[in-house]
Amino acid sequence: MPVVRRNQTGPLRPAENPTSTGILSTQTGVLNPATAPMRTSVERGLQMNAAQSKSAIVQIRQRLHSKIVAELRDSVDLSDDLGVRREIDRLFGRFMAEEDVILSRTERAKLQNQVTAEILGYGPIQELINDDNVSEIMVNGPSQVWIEQDGRLLRTDIHFQDDEHVMRIINRIVAPLGRHVDEASPMVDARLPDGSRVNVIIPPLALIGPTISIRKFSRVPFTADDMVRMGTITKKAMVFLDSCVKSGLNIIVAGGTSSGKTTFLNVLSSFIPNDERIVTIEDAAELQLQQVHVIPLESRPNNIEGAGEVSIRDLVVNSLRMRPDRIIVGECRSKEALDMLQAMNTGHDGCMTTIHSNGARDTLSRIETMVLMAGTDLPLRAIREQVASAFDMLVYMERLDDGSRRVTAISEILGMEEETVLMQNIFQFDTIDRDGRTVHELRPQGLRPMVMRKLERSNHYMPTDFFESTQVISTATRLGLGR
Repeated sequence: MPVVRRNQTGPLRPAENPTSTGILSTQTGVLNPATAPMRTSVERGLQMNAAQSKSAIVQIRQRLHSKIVAELRDSVDLSDDLGVRREIDRLFGRFMAEEDVILSRTERAKLQNQVTAEILGYGPIQELINDDNVSEIMVNGPSQVWIEQDGRLLRTDIHFQDDEHVMRIINRIVAPLGRHVDEASPMVDARLPDGSRVNVIIPPLALIGPTISIRKFSRVPFTADDMVRMGTITKKAMVFLDSCVKSGLNIIVAGGTSSGKTTFLNVLSSFIPNDERIVTIEDAAELQLQQVHVIPLESRPNNIEGAGEVSIRDLVVNSLRMRPDRIIVGECRSKEALDMLQAMNTGHDGCMTTIHSNGARDTLSRIETMVLMAGTDLPLRAIREQVASAFDMLVYMERLDDGSRRVTAISEILGMEEETVLMQNIFQFDTIDRDGRTVHELRPQGLRPMVMRKLERSNHYMPTDFFESTQVISTATRLGLGR
């Protein structure tokens, strides 16, 4: 909406643009036929008006912000959030009356929200954080803000004033966690109060300017029914995993970046009985367990003096002394994998973790590599025996081309045969024929898993036809090459 200035000698009117000489019809709002040759100049004038209006709003917001901050500094207890908000509302109305401008009710409310977010929230990206339809927020320096919505990347028209403005918001995010970011320590992992994961990297490492990546999580944790409804997994496969978790099997959730591993780990953890003691270990606390007996632990980087680091590996070792029934590691990415294996092989059943990998088989190779990163001189066969003994099930997830997240394989780890860890797919993402239609679905492979013995000892039984395979369409048939 154009900024409307107060006219001291007449009624309110839009600010005139000397380059716009076209005449708009007062009834239709379009150019009269007689003015058609001037259409280009009028459109250009309207664009200039819009740009001038936007620039004027930015200037007004900056002035209001400066005035309100100056008043608040001396008059309000800044620890009283509700009192500060009331004072901001009062000061906004007072200083807005001093501005020689009139805005619509919608524009005024938006401006007030922006000023409030700049003082108490996270500035220009606060509205994106509040939007439940936005799953990721990416700030690439002061001039670019991207979001992920429905699995697609979109560029917004939001921007910061300069690098210093971005740094103010970064410090507002990391300061409550006791962390810092500067040229000496230009990278940091953090989280928002709602559990959203934050990664920050600043110059001189980030050449485009201070960069923020925010991975948001649902305010209300997803349930197993939500996963089935969204098509992430089938109901039959979810029933099987429910029994696996309750029976105390050790489970890996693997997949690529942004494939939904942490969200799915959250869902699996919801199957843990409420009377068990659970220790969670993460770099930045993201898991949202609903049980009553949960001890969340979070790693800590070095302080300003370069001391005080507590790694994931340190926390895993310490958790073994905390009498845990379950240990859940948010993500294994380094040498802590060795201690996780040790925990699983020393009587701590029901452990779960996530791992980045390119496939189900590749996950086991990644674990071997991470164990070697611990610096222990173990032969490869010994490591593989530990892996085969520690893990029972592997859930692999992928992000498809349409942006959806899917469980594409549920595999059982059977043990060792010579130098190879044996695996078999219990469920696999395949193309099947259903009522004459070609559909993609996670389907059973016709193999009854060996872990059923352990499930049945825990009174979790499956019908004899539970793992029966359905008809699969071969690649040749889909291409019309078969008979």
